Amino acid sequence: MTSRRVVGNPATTEPRSGRQRALVPVLVSLGMLVAVVSSLGAPLVPTIAAEEHVSLNDAQWSLTVTLLVGAVVTPVMGRLGDGPCRRPVILGALVAVLAGCVLAALPLGFGFLVTGRALQGLGLCLTPLAIATARDALPPERSRPAVALLSITTVAGVGLGYPLTGLIAQSFGLYAGFWFGAAVSVAALVAAVVVLPPSPRRAAPRMDVAGAALLGAGLAGLLLALSEAELWGWNSARLLVLVGVCVLLLAVWVVHELRTAQPLVDLRLTRDRTVLTANVTALVAGLGMYLLLSLVTRFVQTPREAGYGFGASVAVTGLVLLPFSLASMAAGRMVPLLIRRAGTALVLPLGCVVSLAAVLAFALVRGQLWELFAIMAVAGFGIGWMFAVMPGMIVGSVPAHETGSAMSFNQVLRYVGYSTGSVLSATVLQAHTVAGSVLPTGDGYRTAALLACGVWVAMILVTAVLPPRHRRGAVAATVPGPAPAPRTEGEDAARQKAVR
Repeated sequence: MTSRRVVGNPATTEPRSGRQRALVPVLVSLGMLVAVVSSLGAPLVPTIAAEEHVSLNDAQWSLTVTLLVGAVVTPVMGRLGDGPCRRPVILGALVAVLAGCVLAALPLGFGFLVTGRALQGLGLCLTPLAIATARDALPPERSRPAVALLSITTVAGVGLGYPLTGLIAQSFGLYAGFWFGAAVSVAALVAAVVVLPPSPRRAAPRMDVAGAALLGAGLAGLLLALSEAELWGWNSARLLVLVGVCVLLLAVWVVHELRTAQPLVDLRLTRDRTVLTANVTALVAGLGMYLLLSLVTRFVQTPREAGYGFGASVAVTGLVLLPFSLASMAAGRMVPLLIRRAGTALVLPLGCVVSLAAVLAFALVRGQLWELFAIMAVAGFGIGWMFAVMPGMIVGSVPAHETGSAMSFNQVLRYVGYSTGSVLSATVLQAHTVAGSVLPTGDGYRTAALLACGVWVAMILVTAVLPPRHRRGAVAATVPGPAPAPRTEGEDAARQKAVR
């Protein structure tokens, strides 16, 4: 009888060592690093504008460029991470983040700061690579909860990183926040060098250069259009031309990926309704999440003289987001119980309903600061439930050698949703700003919140129309239980061929 070679890392069959016990905390630290890197931009934009003597629109690029680079490189690095280069890719991304933090921390001028923030964008690929590592290097009973935890980490880290970096910058100056990011990067790099297992023994994937160029150009242009729409004007010719070109590039990319033998992102896998549901949820949930976060952070910092708001500092504003982080972490712990009681198909709609309740509460009740703390806690539960179950849906439905690529594409859809939500909030508030005034009316926040309600209602309908068929796979990927037999390369190939 011929032996079958099991896909993954052989360390999963060995007794647990100290390095293997430390793997999950180290992978979680990589997710937290992504959150810290992301949070370095938002609270520091006004300070950067003042310190570097640039406009707020120019200072906004310290946030936008990180997202642009992350969206472009994440699919490429995710594909590289599915082969024998995963460990070098992760370590290389950490080195780039460290270099970016140091470059941004040095008082060399605004151009160097933006360049440093661009290098930090390479770190946004770390979460999908960490999820792929957990799947390959850990036994199933440990990898399932680890995958769910890693997905929530970046969401929870937003609320933890925002007040921390804001407090550091407020107390010690602009560049102290970036030096803090450098210190965190050094700690994560050292831990990764010591603990990360060897890359999986798989054939090196052929890089889809044409697909990477098409997707990168299309996403970069689309995110650029979203970030500059308010400045250029929604009816401006260059905005409409840019959006049209980007849509065309992405359409060509879809056709190319479907016809390529070894695509950058295997879109054929989206024929599996579980994968499709997870990807649509990532896009729409990301939009709804950042729509609310953008509204709350701006509302809290608005001076009371405007007739609303609390005139809070950056540090206090970050504390308002803290319940969101704590609740999302608690929600991840509750997901296995919810699935056992209600089934996987009900977790996503339930998360949408809870998120809808949070946004509706913000539209109607926001006169006291404690009410915003409560609203963010409710929102954290809704988002946490959805983001905890999404990776399990994907991991349970794609071959092992496609995990990094599939999770990277899901992560990119989150970034697009984040950008869209942020731009929508700014656009609605700008539309409710009286000429000659710098602050919108209170009705602008209500209108934007009601728009977010519409987003969540649409998402409830989506989760009803696209229920995941492979529920046992999704549950197995999330809930601890008896370990299934590991899949072989032949079984993975057969499953992929069936999907196609």
